[in-house]
Amino acid sequence: MAEKRWLTEDKLALIMGLFLFALGMLNFAGIDALGWSVKTSVWTSVDKVFSAATGGYKGVPGYAALIFTYIFITAFLSVGVKFLGGSVPRFVKSFSIVFVISMACWAAGHFAQIAATPDQLAKYHLEWSLGLTGEAGFILALVAGIFIGNFVPGLAEELKEALRPEMYIKIAIVILGAELGVKAVDALGLASSVIFRGLCAIVEAYLIYWALVYFVARKYFKFSKEWSAPLASGISICGVSAAIATGGAIRARPIVPIMVSSLVVVFTCIEMLILPFAAQWGLWNEPMVAGAWMGLAVKSDGGAIASGAIADALIRAKVLAETGVQYQEGWVTMAATTIKIFIDVFIGIWSFVLAMVWCTFIDCKPGERMKFSAVLDRFPRFVMGYVITFLVMLAICAMGPDMVKLGKGAIAGTGIFRGIFFVLTFFTIGVVSNFKKLWAEGIGKLAAVYVVCLFGFIIWIGLFISWLFFHGVKPPVV
Repeated sequence: MAEKRWLTEDKLALIMGLFLFALGMLNFAGIDALGWSVKTSVWTSVDKVFSAATGGYKGVPGYAALIFTYIFITAFLSVGVKFLGGSVPRFVKSFSIVFVISMACWAAGHFAQIAATPDQLAKYHLEWSLGLTGEAGFILALVAGIFIGNFVPGLAEELKEALRPEMYIKIAIVILGAELGVKAVDALGLASSVIFRGLCAIVEAYLIYWALVYFVARKYFKFSKEWSAPLASGISICGVSAAIATGGAIRARPIVPIMVSSLVVVFTCIEMLILPFAAQWGLWNEPMVAGAWMGLAVKSDGGAIASGAIADALIRAKVLAETGVQYQEGWVTMAATTIKIFIDVFIGIWSFVLAMVWCTFIDCKPGERMKFSAVLDRFPRFVMGYVITFLVMLAICAMGPDMVKLGKGAIAGTGIFRGIFFVLTFFTIGVVSNFKKLWAEGIGKLAAVYVVCLFGFIIWIGLFISWLFFHGVKPPVV
């Protein structure tokens, strides 16, 4: 019993995330340990949906890679469930259904007329697309989960043993740190002025956004501190990852970051459909401002980078038509990507700050002093894993371009699992989202806070800060 009390889901997610990270690190020794995992691509033909993750396994059929991935993840998670005291046979039975539905949604979200961005239409011989990127799979998984959770209660009950969204997302966040470590080093090789301006921009936006959202939620919508902090992080920082990390740091109930995460995904899609076209209309003569704006305003990683890519294509076409000047491709996207990377890096720092604040001022009893050990105990273990994997990859890849190349190979496999764990998260979030209960908890009011903050000041402050730091900076001309 003592072992079970010590081994919490949080600590288990750290261990499991680090195990996947270790498998990815074997790439530095010339061993592609995760390249057999299933990769989902944008597709127009069903036979192109799945493939092996890396070129080293290009002979492995897509369906085989899918089966291998299912077996590996099921066995991998079953070990964790066993240590947590769950029923492994019941977990395997329910998780098999969860995996199949989640991967079906993930695949459907990659259908070209849903996922292809405007700069990819010619590649897939399309005249139009929704342009939502493969992250549309998250939306489909969430919707499918909500349908089952609210209209097929018998099936939802059957899936209960596998409905562990917090464990899935925490494992994914540990892996995310490694990806950001590689990308941060890669970004440092780009134009130094863009990096510096991006760092300045996110520090200002971070401090302004979070404080304002927290104030609005508390003052005008009367949310408790438990609700206001994850909501502020989710809206102002980077959505799902930040909301989950903040919820862990302040020890919020699991329902809090789960509800915030659901809203983040929905609003990300709305922003992706609006902001790039607004940038083409109003910022075509300030392309780097437009890129930075996408990074500051759109909350999910894929959504922000995809918005940058859409804006890149739209603005370059507009500038060429209006002035005859042809900018090099990718610089607008790079501005969005750089800012998003450094925003994500701050998740660990901000979680630690909030853990200290909650220990010192909110959860501390009268007359008590904050103990650093209490802060460390409160600080989510999976965020420690995120910081560890980030710093390890940052240090290794900083050694030179060859290491960056190996690092990209290492995260090619782990990145696949991050995507799968994210889609599992959103499907299971949907299933546990009983809307009668969520409405009683205040999801309608929560969405109202999101709308007021996003369209009331976050988009406009992000635009102002982007203009402040990137005004007059132009991409190179072809």
